[in-house]
Amino acid sequence: MIKTGILVLIISILTMSFSPLISKGDVLKVDVANSTIKWTGYKPTGSHTGTISLQSGELKMEEGKLSGGSFIAEMSTIKDSDGSAKLEGHLKSEDFFDVATYATAKFEITRTEINDGKTLVTGNMTIKGITKQIAFPAVISENGDSVVLTSETFQINRTDFNVKYKSKSFFNDLKEKFINDKFDLQVTIVASK
Repeated sequence: MIKTGILVLIISILTMSFSPLISKGDVLKVDVANSTIKWTGYKPTGSHTGTISLQSGELKMEEGKLSGGSFIAEMSTIKDSDGSAKLEGHLKSEDFFDVATYATAKFEITRTEINDGKTLVTGNMTIKGITKQIAFPAVISENGDSVVLTSETFQINRTDFNVKYKSKSFFNDLKEKFINDKFDLQVTIVASK
């Protein structure tokens, strides 16, 4: 009887030792303090970079693979890396993201596909109340009971979301004073149980 009990205990310990900490069907909460969204906007005379903080989110894992999730960006946290309060204020204004009306932006994962060790993440991006499908490649890594989604840099067309300020797609007389329609995003999402 004692031998059977010890055998069951040893098998249980071995099973736990070799089982993944992230199991089938786990929903992990996004660690907003350690997750980042980096942006870069372009114009003929240069570029601006900065960050936006996350408000909340979750990642869904199935058998060690990303299967879904969503995250919400708090648009009032738009920061310019150079610390320009004027630029930050302009980005929050009606000319750009109209933060007073549209306080958040959201990305909801609808599909994932693994290719050459990377995960192609497809989902619905909502900015200023407009939703468009986008996709980007990412690396998904596990560390204990945490998962990190690190995207490659990908581009968003701001005019798809009614951000028209100084866009050559809408204004013909800008000459060299336009701002590129496409801007870069790079997302790092940390989530844990």
